[in-house]
Amino acid sequence: MSMMIAIIGTMTIYYLAKKVYKKWSYPFFNPLLLSTTVIIAILYFINVPANTYIDQAKGITHLLGPATVAFAIPIYKYMPLLKKYFANIVVSISSGSLVSILSSFVIALIVHLNPELTMSILPRSVTTPVAIEISQGIGGLPSLTTIFVIITGIIGGVMGPYIIKWFSIQSPIARGLALGMGAHGSGTSAAMEYGEKEATFSMIGLIFAAWISLFWVNSLIPSLLLFIRI
Repeated sequence: MSMMIAIIGTMTIYYLAKKVYKKWSYPFFNPLLLSTTVIIAILYFINVPANTYIDQAKGITHLLGPATVAFAIPIYKYMPLLKKYFANIVVSISSGSLVSILSSFVIALIVHLNPELTMSILPRSVTTPVAIEISQGIGGLPSLTTIFVIITGIIGGVMGPYIIKWFSIQSPIARGLALGMGAHGSGTSAAMEYGEKEATFSMIGLIFAAWISLFWVNSLIPSLLLFIRI
C-alpha cells in the first residue's frame, strides 16, 4: 500500500461517510464510526496489516499539529469568555478528568485486569499524544492506550450529541467543554457540527484535560498503583 493510496483513500472514505450521515443521521452512520469500520473491513479483505496502513497514512496524522495551532484564532476571539468562565472550566474539567480516571480504574478492577493493562486504560480520556506519554510514565502499554483512546473518542463522538440533546444542554460553552473533555479530538469534530463557539471550547476542554491529567499522574495515579499492589 502506497502513501498516496492510504491518504487519498482515507480522506475519500471519510468524505463519503459524512455524506451518508448528512442524508441518514443515525448513530451508527456517524462519520467517525462508519469510516473507521469501512477502513478496518477494507484492510481485512485486502490483507494489509494495520501497522502498514498506519505507517503509510501518517501524513494525515501530521496535519493534527497545524489544525490544533489554527484553533488559536477562535480561542483568541473568545478570550473574554474564557477569562469570565475560567474557574468554571477548571473545576468542570478537573472533575471530568477525575471521574474518567476513577471509572476506568473501577472497570479494570471489576474485570480483573492486571496492573499493566490497568495503567494502559487510565489515560483513555486524553488526546492520543498526551495519553501515550502518560501511559509510558505510569507503566502502561502505549499501543493499548492508543486503542482505548480511539474507542473512547468514537463512542463519545457518536453518543455525545445525543446525550446533549436528551439533557437539553443549550449553552455552547457547556456543549463544547463536554465534548472536548469526554471525547477529545473526536468530540471536537462533533462540536464543529454545532458551531465555532462549541468547537473552540471543545478544543479548550481537550487542552485543559491534558494538562489536568498530567497533574493527576503525579498525585492520584501513584495512590492507585499502591492500591493495586496491596
